[in-house]
Amino acid sequence: MKFDNVLAKRKNKIVYRDGDVVAKVFDECYPKSDILNEALNQARVEETGLNIPKIVEVTSVDGKWAIVSTYIEGKTLAELMEENPDKIDEYMNLFVDVQIGILDKKSPLLNDLHQKMNRKISETDLDATTRYELHTRLNSMKNHTKVCHGDFNPSNVIITEDGTPYVLDWSHATQGNGAADAARTYLLFCLNKREDLAEKYIKLFCEKTDTARQYVNEWLPIVAASQSVKGKPEEREFLLSWVNVCDYQ
Repeated sequence: MKFDNVLAKRKNKIVYRDGDVVAKVFDECYPKSDILNEALNQARVEETGLNIPKIVEVTSVDGKWAIVSTYIEGKTLAELMEENPDKIDEYMNLFVDVQIGILDKKSPLLNDLHQKMNRKISETDLDATTRYELHTRLNSMKNHTKVCHGDFNPSNVIITEDGTPYVLDWSHATQGNGAADAARTYLLFCLNKREDLAEKYIKLFCEKTDTARQYVNEWLPIVAASQSVKGKPEEREFLLSWVNVCDYQ
């Protein structure tokens, strides 16, 4: 395929389009195991029947690993929300419905969310007491087997011309508790300085899934701690403000 049409540039990766396919090309320093795991996640989620780009191949381009998938024509929900602020309630309802559709699926071979969170907490530079409390809180939470996206935000939902939603970027997918996935989405809105959308989102999610807001709140310190391991300085102060073990009301 040709690599002259750049769709997006991200840290350590560039996304190219060539006709009906896109290639996510990773830098040489990107761990091979993470790339192969992302492709495997996507293939496993594809088997659930969800609307996602289909894996075409995993290949090497000039010594760099690349994941080639089908191209989905459309606009992201983030773009639509920006262009049509008067339709924000409609888009947010769709956004939550898409997430619920994901959580309704099972994929038994995906990584376990509890195990991943425990590992991430151990990798933080938080003091031993805080890590202990976070591990204890995590291990007290119910361990479900729902498909969890792990980075569910409006930029990862494409709406095609006929209104069909497709979900991108399955690199963080796990199987586990849906409330943890909701807590991460809530924090992602907050990290983007959209606390208004964060509140609108979480109220809708809890209402549509009959989930207590307090239950999602119990996941926030755990999810914030795991997110802090990504090492983004601009996010660290905010995330650490959520990493506490008090009971949220």
